[in-house]
Amino acid sequence: MELNLTTERLLLRPVALSDIDLALAMFTDPDVVKYDGEIVMTEDEITAEMPTVVKRGGGGCIGIWCVTDRITGEKLGDTFLLPQPIDEDDTDWDMVVPDAMPSGDVEVGYFFRKSAWGRGYATEACRRLLRFVFEQTPLDEVVATVNEANMASRNCLEKCGLTYQGIRRAYAEDAPFYCITR
Repeated sequence: MELNLTTERLLLRPVALSDIDLALAMFTDPDVVKYDGEIVMTEDEITAEMPTVVKRGGGGCIGIWCVTDRITGEKLGDTFLLPQPIDEDDTDWDMVVPDAMPSGDVEVGYFFRKSAWGRGYATEACRRLLRFVFEQTPLDEVVATVNEANMASRNCLEKCGLTYQGIRRAYAEDAPFYCITR
């Protein structure tokens, strides 16, 4: 299974330990985490978490991809397919197992550096990841939740073909729920 995915402008590749610079740029920025619990992480927390976030499951198709500019190589953000937590406030990384698909829903999501906002990168990356899902994985459905006030992310999901399904529990709170099926 090819995990390096391309679009006209972007390369999506499995996130690596060397992508700590991107993680530091994003998750120490209050604007980037504004709709994700507003929890700015410390450099030590990010460094400690990196060995976990590089894990892949489901034969490689579950995990995080680093999104880069195909021409410049600039790291713009990340996109992911991960088990969606219901009553926990973060991903259960024990469900990311090398040769098994997680039980329960798999969600698509993304984070981008502030300098990459407003250029359509999130939509482009999300569309490519969904194409990967329905062409190369056994998943029949992908879900997403967003902070209710994050209209840019809601618009992105809708542009990518996910449909609003109402309010549902995820990340230990009730949030707008989106879904797309094969």
